[in-house]
Amino acid sequence: MRPLGIEGAWVDTPRVFPDHRGRFHEWFRIDRFREVTGQELRLEQANCSRSVRGTLRGIHYASVPPGQAKYVTCVSGAVLDVIVDIRTGSPTFGAWEAVRLDDADHRSVYLSEGLGHAFMALEEHSTVVYLCSRGYAPQREFGIHPFDPTLAIDWPDGLVPELSEKDAAAPTLVEAERQGLLPSYEECVAHRRDLRAGGSTGRSAAVTPA
Repeated sequence: MRPLGIEGAWVDTPRVFPDHRGRFHEWFRIDRFREVTGQELRLEQANCSRSVRGTLRGIHYASVPPGQAKYVTCVSGAVLDVIVDIRTGSPTFGAWEAVRLDDADHRSVYLSEGLGHAFMALEEHSTVVYLCSRGYAPQREFGIHPFDPTLAIDWPDGLVPELSEKDAAAPTLVEAERQGLLPSYEECVAHRRDLRAGGSTGRSAAVTPA
């Protein structure tokens, strides 16, 4: 695992073992995760989405605390995965970083609580799976419009974006900030510090997936 340019986000490129039967790789290891992030991975929910080419999901995030950290990979097809720093007061507020996730290199990304997340399917029936530190809670789930001109995310050309009604109606980053919907960098850092220290928010349901 190596850190991305946005603090609190990492990418993991595993070693893949091919042979005449197919391929094998470890897409998550708690010892490697713990060494890099300094904390356990709390796991409350695992999601799987299958998307037609051009589907754009996001930008999604959850209020902090407790937020929702995600460990994401693509098991079939390919997606452009985008992490957005929406934490007010962050030195990289408004910045984004994109990583191609596919079934060839088998990269994964981890984004900690408070970061925005989106992806676009580059191939038909692209399948993404992700481990979530918290379960879905509609009252604390929010979104930013993926085509916010202030963010100016460089989505792939040649694809017709397919958005949900909810994502298409999401506010811009400036509008969300004006409405007080964005997490603060200070809150996110404090929350992760508590998790690393084994505080009550991290101890109760820490899990080490196999």
